[in-house]
Amino acid sequence: MCGIVGVVSQAPVNQLIYDALLLLQHRGQDAAGIVTQLERKFFMHKAKGMVRDVFRTRNMRALPGNSGIGQVRYPTAGNAFSEEEAQPFYVNAPFGIVMAHNGNLTNAHALKREMVQLDHRHINTESDSEVLLNVLAHELGKASSNGALNTDAIFAAVRAVHRRLRGSYAVVALIAGHGLLAFRDPFGIRPLCIGRGKDGTVMVASESVALEGTGHEFLRDIAPGEAAFVSLDGDMQFQQCADQPRLYPCVFEFVYLARPDSTIDGISVYQARLNMGETLATRVISTVPPNQIDVVIPIPESSRPSATQLAQLLGKPYREGFVKNRYVGRTFIMPGQAVRKKSVRQKLNVIASEFRDRNVLLVDDSIVRGTTSKEIVQMAREAGARKVYLASAAPPVVHPNVYGIDMPTRDELVAHGRTVEEVRQIIGCDALIYQDVAAMKKAVGRLNPCLHGFEASCFDGVYVTGDVTAEDVTRLNAGRVGGDEDEGGTSRLTLPNAQES
Repeated sequence: MCGIVGVVSQAPVNQLIYDALLLLQHRGQDAAGIVTQLERKFFMHKAKGMVRDVFRTRNMRALPGNSGIGQVRYPTAGNAFSEEEAQPFYVNAPFGIVMAHNGNLTNAHALKREMVQLDHRHINTESDSEVLLNVLAHELGKASSNGALNTDAIFAAVRAVHRRLRGSYAVVALIAGHGLLAFRDPFGIRPLCIGRGKDGTVMVASESVALEGTGHEFLRDIAPGEAAFVSLDGDMQFQQCADQPRLYPCVFEFVYLARPDSTIDGISVYQARLNMGETLATRVISTVPPNQIDVVIPIPESSRPSATQLAQLLGKPYREGFVKNRYVGRTFIMPGQAVRKKSVRQKLNVIASEFRDRNVLLVDDSIVRGTTSKEIVQMAREAGARKVYLASAAPPVVHPNVYGIDMPTRDELVAHGRTVEEVRQIIGCDALIYQDVAAMKKAVGRLNPCLHGFEASCFDGVYVTGDVTAEDVTRLNAGRVGGDEDEGGTSRLTLPNAQES
């Protein structure tokens, strides 16, 4: 999961890209990068860390030009500790191209071999994004074999890229002296949208909040398989470049990843979470009689809309029982369980009066490994709760994700191979209620009838690209980036949620 942005303007864009990346910070905290273009020269600065730490005044002054791209990185493949794998990436031939990518290629290993053996291009990192850039560069070179690069050649190159790539990808790329190219995979798994400012500035970004928060009018989402090219004078051209595009956005964007004030593929993320709370209420009632619940408390942050709707439908008070410390420093070395528990308690603190002598229904957006949930349930008991019920606005996470979310291996998923009762015992709550997969898809899908479905593989095990085998999952997981649920920068508690960004 990453956040990407591309801008073409008639004014300097360094500050604008910086502001957009701040609005996308929830999509990645491990690294950030910006490239700008002045005349035909690129200027780049990228490093590990959050946007506010990576870019100082001296760095911003060194990023001149009226067009550029940026990225915030949350690594799911390659080396999380390598500054070389921070994006954007650059190749000098043909033309000079810089690119940023959100997603994950499921055939990156085979493509890398092709790049070396057939296309004779050098790949210098383990990042699938560098592979994608080299595929794009190679196809642009072929499409412009007569030396001229026009939009027909650019769109032909994207069509060839679609034929070679598998997996999820939303891409922004700047071609030196020509303009900004943006495209999305044929299933639209990862989000991408485009907008325009009153001064004619064009912005492409992962989420609509980056457009609206920087004063740009949201025009529309880039369609699955579609490419958009924005010339350096702001002229926009669009073309469908996939043979059989179908809209299957990642449902986890609506569960947790995206900011609630974003709209993705015609669906309000906030309304989607309200709807999930509505369907979850039905599940709760069938498991725990409402008269046995005194209060509904969300686990910050993204579960709040679902918890609000759930509490209203149950006729129970909604209370904030946890306060999240947004300023806890990252813990880089966490050698044992005792230290991991301490980390959770540093990031969350209870308001004891909301728990004391009450039967509490906690609501979380999802349960992955279960280690954080177990600790939070224990915190509620220590605060004096008589009974602690836990409801998940998402179904059980039972399969790894291979499309750009740092989802653990099957053995690390608390729900994999276990019944709900077995998971309840591990977590230690008095009742555990999960969302239903079909109900979740219906609750979100009814907000846009034009969807063909959802990429929901971590819940239902169906990989929509149709090319993922058990062996592929094993290989991809072997190369994934991540750690314990409570560790370092990829922790779900470490990531600032949408409301904080």
